[in-house]
Amino acid sequence: MPPATRNDNGSDHERIRISVDLVSATRRHLAFLRSSSDSAFHPRSIRRYEEFWLPLISGLVIGSSSPPALLPPADVDWVWLCHCLDPPRYRDYCASRFGFLIDRPAIFDDENENYALSRCREIWELRYPSEPFDLEIVAGSEEEPYGGDLLATITRHASLSAHFSDPFVAETVYLVAAKRRYLDFLRLVRSFPADGFRLVPASDVLLMWLVHQSFPGNYERDLKEMGEFGDRVVGFGIVTSEEEKETMRRKWEEAFDEPYELAGMVFDPRRSPARGFFNWATWDANVNRKYKGLHPRFLLEVCVFLKGKWENREGKDLNKIFMRLKTVRCHREMKLEKPITKLQSENWQRTWQLYCEFGTRGIVIEVRGQRSNCLGNSKLCKKVIFLWNDLLRVTSLTLTRELNLQMRAMCSITPPVQAPYFLKCVPDRVTDDSGAMISDVILRMKEYHPQEGRWLSRTVLDHAGRECFVVRIRVGRGFWRRVGETPTAVKWEDRIIEVREGPWSYVASSVGSAPENVVGTATPKKDDLRDKKTSWYLSTGFVLTIEWEDELKFQLEEENSTDTVSLLMGRKLQYQMKGLRSTDETSEEEHYVTLVRSSLENTEEKATALINWKLFAMEFLPEEDAVTVLLLCTAIVRTMSEITREDASGLLVRRRVKQVKAGSRDWGSVMLSPSSSYSSPHVEPWYWNANEVLASAETNDRSLQPNHRNSPSDGKDELYKQCFIP
Repeated sequence: MPPATRNDNGSDHERIRISVDLVSATRRHLAFLRSSSDSAFHPRSIRRYEEFWLPLISGLVIGSSSPPALLPPADVDWVWLCHCLDPPRYRDYCASRFGFLIDRPAIFDDENENYALSRCREIWELRYPSEPFDLEIVAGSEEEPYGGDLLATITRHASLSAHFSDPFVAETVYLVAAKRRYLDFLRLVRSFPADGFRLVPASDVLLMWLVHQSFPGNYERDLKEMGEFGDRVVGFGIVTSEEEKETMRRKWEEAFDEPYELAGMVFDPRRSPARGFFNWATWDANVNRKYKGLHPRFLLEVCVFLKGKWENREGKDLNKIFMRLKTVRCHREMKLEKPITKLQSENWQRTWQLYCEFGTRGIVIEVRGQRSNCLGNSKLCKKVIFLWNDLLRVTSLTLTRELNLQMRAMCSITPPVQAPYFLKCVPDRVTDDSGAMISDVILRMKEYHPQEGRWLSRTVLDHAGRECFVVRIRVGRGFWRRVGETPTAVKWEDRIIEVREGPWSYVASSVGSAPENVVGTATPKKDDLRDKKTSWYLSTGFVLTIEWEDELKFQLEEENSTDTVSLLMGRKLQYQMKGLRSTDETSEEEHYVTLVRSSLENTEEKATALINWKLFAMEFLPEEDAVTVLLLCTAIVRTMSEITREDASGLLVRRRVKQVKAGSRDWGSVMLSPSSSYSSPHVEPWYWNANEVLASAETNDRSLQPNHRNSPSDGKDELYKQCFIP
């Protein structure tokens, strides 16, 4: 028989006491995995662990009630952790060799960890003067694997770090919810005898279980009454059948009346659809905090479940009743609808899985009935709202609302985590050398003193449509007067690019001046174009070289950095399009470049930015500098215009282009799981169909397109056409 439904006052949990602070321990555990993991392992590490570390720590443990505050070298610590994650073998090994179980110290903060490492180093160097504390690997030397069963255990846990790499996993609210579910999981283990049925831990439960096991003394004392249940629970790296997973889902729902796989909690995170959206690792630094006008973007996973039947009190045709999902704020055009007849179930059924920006505030579920009149609209029957802030206040990260006496809706979320930035550059008015727009308004303010210099300008919008930067490209010098002087084109080496931080300062309607703070510039090399090669010197420390002899090539160098950085044509790594759907998508590859980095510490390549130079749009991680990405994008646009000898990216548009109204169809505010049956480019990652997602309002409605004539004071068309090679 399954256990009784969870008691909300927590009394059932109190019967299973965990002596380790699992939330703090897990946070530290994840940090260790990111910094060490399998990269710390070497064949010598097992020998160092068995011949040096265990004898040392066992001698210090004798006569002590708790393990000393010592931490071994990183490679040894990784072997020790993997050994502890096989409790029966670790317990038998310690008993046969030392006569007692060696526990690991509970150290959860930087200060104590640094002390434990430095103290251990002192003791190690005194006891083993011929064996360095830090692992030293001699180039060209090879050692045979050492350790037998222990080596197999380490190999099985080699992917531990990748298994828990989703950025929301380290958030405290997620860990609190995971601990609650782990205690429930232990209740299930205690309730079901070993009868051939194996319990399968979801990713959050598995994480807590592994962390609990990493403290073998506490683990044995906490679960002593339950006995060894490793044969009743599927461990890490063990293959699981679909039948076992389905049985686990059913047993959990019978016990606790909730779905087993909630948002961010799956059997195998490596196969989770979330990996297509949370495709970046957890980071600790955001180099863009210095830009006050650049607001961070936060993303969360949302799962909506339904259970029960719609109570048809009025005897209406159920075929005319449907459910509609909307967001509280943003993307008003998105309305996901499903007929009620397909949503009725005696068990919890996952109905929608989506990924929302935190700025959407929440979701709205409406039950609506179709009217029979010719207008074709619908009548609202019931509405429930789930707000992100309400869900974050609940330890389970779930809320349930009643649609009627027989049908309920549940919403589950992951904690919001900082996501990559989205920026889009849109055309704006021509400006002068000071940054003021060329306009009669500005002219009157300057007592009709002619405005000197001409710059093509672009307004940079963030994911919410807010102005955050202004990009300017110098094209002309001199004045314009109604009689006499007109601006003339500047030389190639004087056609600099500059980025100014902040929004426009408007003085009348859409007329104003660019912000004063110049945060970055890009300068082209003199007379470089004749060799079908050009170089740009970026004030942020990069040199970008573009060649177009037989094919287009990018070379990127970063001064004063040991990182390897490169620009690759097309969508690469996590942005790669698998199985392009049409020839148009294949041809679009040349419009993208991917910024890829690697370092001496981490040789694995990582895409930190994706640029669509054709549409002047870019996505980049918080660890990548926004101004660098803007300068790279603009320099590529400027150079590609020279290569193609045409306005390839709308560079010569010299007016403000009307954008889609913020809130009606915000790009990136909502994305659906790839398994969703709802098809629309506006609920997909922007780079899947950028032309459609980033289209301006004028593209969708020709009636909005204004007269394309430019003011004579901007300068004649010839001035801007001289930007290109004649």
